[in-house]
Amino acid sequence: MLLRRFKSLVNVQAGELPALFWAFVYFFCLLCSYYIVRPMRDEMGIAGGVENLQWLFTGTLLAMLAAVPLFGWVSSRFERRHFLPAVYGFFIVNLLLFFVLFRSDVTHAWVARAFFIWASVFNLFVVSVFWSFMADIFDNAQARRLFGFIAAGGTCGAICGPLVTAALAQPLGPANLLPVSAVLLGVALVCIRRLAAWRARTGEVESAQAAQQPIGGGVFAGIRLVLRSPYLLGICVLMLLFTTLATFLYFQQAQIVRDTFSDPAQRTALFAGIDLAVNSLTLVFQLLLTGRLVKWLGLGWTLALVPLLLAVGFLALGLAPVLAVLVVVQVLRRAGNYAVMRPAREMLYVVLGREEKYKAKNFIDTVVYRSGDAVSAWAYAGLRAMGLSLSTIAYLAAPLALVWAVVAYRLGRAQTRLAQTEPAARV
Repeated sequence: MLLRRFKSLVNVQAGELPALFWAFVYFFCLLCSYYIVRPMRDEMGIAGGVENLQWLFTGTLLAMLAAVPLFGWVSSRFERRHFLPAVYGFFIVNLLLFFVLFRSDVTHAWVARAFFIWASVFNLFVVSVFWSFMADIFDNAQARRLFGFIAAGGTCGAICGPLVTAALAQPLGPANLLPVSAVLLGVALVCIRRLAAWRARTGEVESAQAAQQPIGGGVFAGIRLVLRSPYLLGICVLMLLFTTLATFLYFQQAQIVRDTFSDPAQRTALFAGIDLAVNSLTLVFQLLLTGRLVKWLGLGWTLALVPLLLAVGFLALGLAPVLAVLVVVQVLRRAGNYAVMRPAREMLYVVLGREEKYKAKNFIDTVVYRSGDAVSAWAYAGLRAMGLSLSTIAYLAAPLALVWAVVAYRLGRAQTRLAQTEPAARV
């Protein structure tokens, strides 16, 4: 009876249950791992000076520019079953290195800045690789039915991560939680093997054989693929608008929180509380609404929903740039992004080939994403240097949110046409 109710809730077929379980656990481990260290990253950003945040965003972009060619080289020459574990293994080693540094009482400001940049790279890379893998092993119909529930696995992890941090940070110390984060990434490696085995059992023989081959292409193939595809360029515009508005809101959050609380412990507690509220609300949306929204509204309107709501949020923030309004807008924006925008955005890649799913997607999710972060960070700093108030910047952001909605809607319509006329070259 429980199985029948679960199948009716998620709309999963019997043969898909093992893959759905391992994908859920995989994403749970990834985001639980990240959210254990996220409050440390946010506090280090403020401790380093709100006026210096644009430099940290620029440093993150430079780190991305160095990492993407390396990922392109690895994915071109090694099989999927080898380069995916290599990515996570690299970050496990990084976590243990930072654990050693923090345990050795190295308190230099550059260590804190390096951790902020590393955590920002870590988050984007591991999640981007996760969704590339999901787009590779599930077809378009499966993605529309299952991606919402799979995303809920990440949300559960994002809820558990702050709870673990809040409960153990004081008795153990934040640095001692880094090995816990590393262990969770190790569990993700097990999930990758299970999912690859499921795809090999259920996929076509030709597809299974092709999946065991390197993707091929050059180190910079992701850039080339993006530049020659109007569809991928549209996703780049979507990502740039998303990051610009998210960065504006992040800077306003940093300034309002700094002006409201002088105690770093209070700021860290507030950030953890926001994370908990965001992820709790996201989980409810993902379990009850995400899959149904795509069915009811279509992919275009589903993608446009969050930008339209954010335009209203910026108008509210312009009228009252205070902590309570900021928290409400930030919680709704992030919950809408995780529950609706992110799963719908990942569906855009399902209709593409493997090279686009890994290389072009990784370039967009990392370099384009952090380029938008860095440019918008400097733009925000420039607007503040010109004397513009928080309210004025919020009013300027509202029209950008409407442009974002238009781009999102058009991309959703384009994905539907591609799915109908050109079956994905999925292997």
